[in-house]
Amino acid sequence: MKNLFFIVTLLLSASGFSQEVCSVYYPLQKGTSFQITSYDKGDKPSAIVDYKVSDAGTDWAMLAYEVKDKKGKVIATSEYEIRCQDDGIAIDFKSLGAPGIMEQYEDMEIEVSGTNLIIPNELLEGRELPDSNMHMTIHVNPIKLKMDVNITNRKVSGKETVTTPAGTFNCVVLSYNFESKMGIKISGTAKQWLAEGVGMVKQEDYNKKGKLISWSELTAFSK
Repeated sequence: MKNLFFIVTLLLSASGFSQEVCSVYYPLQKGTSFQITSYDKGDKPSAIVDYKVSDAGTDWAMLAYEVKDKKGKVIATSEYEIRCQDDGIAIDFKSLGAPGIMEQYEDMEIEVSGTNLIIPNELLEGRELPDSNMHMTIHVNPIKLKMDVNITNRKVSGKETVTTPAGTFNCVVLSYNFESKMGIKISGTAKQWLAEGVGMVKQEDYNKKGKLISWSELTAFSK
């Protein structure tokens, strides 16, 4: 499910956010924008996501995004909140849902719960990070649609230098397991490359057999 490929493409930077207070890795200045392009296993573009920090306060920021298909047609828009928490930031667990799903069912009764995605400032190799999840029930009489997303076994696996169309970056590498179920169950593993002051630079997603199924990279960045 492509929403899993976007969960850490969050470039956090906001007016009033101090890097010492909030995030070493994600600048959260209002107006900051960036673009993530996703590719299929054949290295062909499958989606483009444009992000922008639309608003910010002393300990929070709103990240708005627009998803386009490979032909440039807008297929979803939404936003979610990021907050300072302890020695890093907490990303709203609703961001784990498929892009635009909340808006798609806004006229229906929705129950949603979960655990926010935590990204601390100190990402040392070997450090284990908290799990994150989202559980959603959509009441479509006479049935209930259920969606479950689980991000587990998160840890810092090393450091690498990565080059994308947006530049060359020194990154820490995070790895995790993902599982998504909404009728069909999808599971696998992922690797993410994060750069200080930039956020996610690259991501690779693998199926449960370890085969690469998609990847994403930072293709534009502006503050």
